[in-house]
Amino acid sequence: MAARPVRLPIVDALRGFAVAQMIVYHFIYDLNYFGWLTLRMLTDQPWTGWRAAIVTQFLLLVGVSLTLRNSFRPEGRDFWRRWAQIAGAAVLVSAGSALVFGPRFIWFGILHFVAAALILVRPLLRLGLWNLALGALAIAIGLLYSNPAFNEPPLAVIGFVADLPRTEDYAPLFPWLGVVLLGAGVGSLWQRQHWKVPAPLARLNASPPRLLLFLGTWALTVYLVHQPLLMGSLALVRRIGL
Repeated sequence: MAARPVRLPIVDALRGFAVAQMIVYHFIYDLNYFGWLTLRMLTDQPWTGWRAAIVTQFLLLVGVSLTLRNSFRPEGRDFWRRWAQIAGAAVLVSAGSALVFGPRFIWFGILHFVAAALILVRPLLRLGLWNLALGALAIAIGLLYSNPAFNEPPLAVIGFVADLPRTEDYAPLFPWLGVVLLGAGVGSLWQRQHWKVPAPLARLNASPPRLLLFLGTWALTVYLVHQPLLMGSLALVRRIGL
């Protein structure tokens, strides 16, 4: 099995589908930010539900990909190299958002969460299918328990907040850690099948859409550059009065 590739087209294509949704969501968000739309995207449906769905897709695949990478490249050097890329990108997001949004800057968004989740979940991969139960428990606790004592940083990172913090992106450990654990459990189940692609998805794996494959393969890069490009373009359009 060590000779098999660590990437599967189906995983990249599904990740690319989540990235494509994220770009569309952020484009609508930016239109709202510049005043061309009037939407309460941080509080109202269907926007909060759509964001939750996009994040869920991403994080399920984080868990699956962590299992996949650990199966073919279990050495710590590979893991920490990838972790450093994600953690460095999270720092860039914080710095960039501070310049644009000021006090609403992103101090624990999706990339910050992924960096933390990779460290927390990797030792738990040995639990195999038990991660499905552990993930469900973590989600239930995160959704059912809240306490105002967790409202402010750094405790807000845990996720048991009674009121959402004022920030442009927030992905706390609970309940989202449960989603990554579910992904790790699904990855363990898939690993037992020797990473055989299910028949209904075989065609997508054999010939995935090139755009989705590109977006999924370069997801971190796309994540970093898409908002500066979108917001910069819209700012230019407004400046010239189009």
